[in-house]
Amino acid sequence: MQGSTVPSETSEVLIDGAMPAEAIAHEHEAHPDLRVWGLLTFLASESLMFGGFFATYLLLRGAAAQWPPEGTEVELLLPTINTVILVSSSFVIHLGDTAVKKNDVKGLRLWYIVTAVMGIVFLAGQVYEYATLGYGLKSNIFANCFYLMTGFHGLHVFIGVCLILGVLWRSRRSGHYSSSHHTGVEMAEIYWHFVDIIWIVLFTLLYILTRF
Repeated sequence: MQGSTVPSETSEVLIDGAMPAEAIAHEHEAHPDLRVWGLLTFLASESLMFGGFFATYLLLRGAAAQWPPEGTEVELLLPTINTVILVSSSFVIHLGDTAVKKNDVKGLRLWYIVTAVMGIVFLAGQVYEYATLGYGLKSNIFANCFYLMTGFHGLHVFIGVCLILGVLWRSRRSGHYSSSHHTGVEMAEIYWHFVDIIWIVLFTLLYILTRF
């Protein structure tokens, strides 16, 4: 029709239907990725679950005449080493996120591989600790709380390692992750930071405070 005009936005659309990078970036900024919000909602629900464990543990400790019960020794050296490894891995995984935002996919792979190895070492240390503690899940109420909380956290670490390996697997595809497309990388990092924060609380309650 004579005199009609085509909107400038339409003129930016390529013949094959793809949009230029600038338009995609603008669209991304205008509409935040709801997958991140979904992850944050999930982690909030997990925080409530762990919070219930922490509250129950503190109530049981407050009601006990002796805590931990006599004959229950808590080793500090190995868990401290494990804590240093896990907390340090938060800084390592952030290096991977920083790398991909600079279009350095090789850097992303390097730092995520290191993070995955650190997570596996943490889990191996936890399994070794279980094997050498000298008491089991049903030995007493402290042991029950100990295995329940550390085991549930260990499950989260395992899931985190799987997420990191998933990012590494997807990174094999050329262009899958870049400075403008890295939501999956950020989600894995957020989850890993959550796992680390929960462990710091667990370490304080189960290992540090039992000394006082």
